[in-house]
Amino acid sequence: MRRSLEDSYRHKGLRKKLVDTVREKGIKDENVLEAINNVPRHFFLDSAFLDVAYVDKAFPIGEGQTISQPYTVAYQTELLQIQKNDKVLEIGTGSAYQAVVLAALGAKVFTIERQKKLFDENKLFVYLKQYPNIKFFYGDGFQGLPTYGPFDKVIVTAAAPEIPPRLIEQMKVGGKMVIPVNNGAAQQMRRVTKLEQGIEVEYFDNFSFVPMLQGKNA
Repeated sequence: MRRSLEDSYRHKGLRKKLVDTVREKGIKDENVLEAINNVPRHFFLDSAFLDVAYVDKAFPIGEGQTISQPYTVAYQTELLQIQKNDKVLEIGTGSAYQAVVLAALGAKVFTIERQKKLFDENKLFVYLKQYPNIKFFYGDGFQGLPTYGPFDKVIVTAAAPEIPPRLIEQMKVGGKMVIPVNNGAAQQMRRVTKLEQGIEVEYFDNFSFVPMLQGKNA
């Protein structure tokens, strides 16, 4: 991937317009909006996408994956109710844009990517060195990271056929997971809270994500 790591006044202006768009669509958490404003989204895309990086759309990043629409990133992040120093498990690193938005909010992010090529690209991505509070892992998202749990929050950035039980096991009691669930063309966003006994599930809007797949892809 050819990246541009120059953040010009033009890019900053486009980010402000993007924040206005996301706010108009219903995002209210000012901390989330500030994170969207502070993270240069064009850094996470091939330079061929430079002119459209701040359009509120998903774009391909290779390996059949996408960088999520900024509104979707803001929506999931707002539902997570991030507190400073929250320990967050992210399933599906992709471009690492979502991970950086979480890190910008003060979370400690543990993020898993099953596509080896994307994982390797992120290891070489110089900008990510600014975020020592993000730890990157190559693995199967359905299995999570049991060694590093329990987690305060879990975010899944791919369409899950169901709520993965292994991820529930790795949450603290009172912890929350935000996950899009369904095998069809659209998925319903759910927020799952872990209780002493079982879980509580809240249902939100529909979105469209790439599918969450088992195993690792070398």
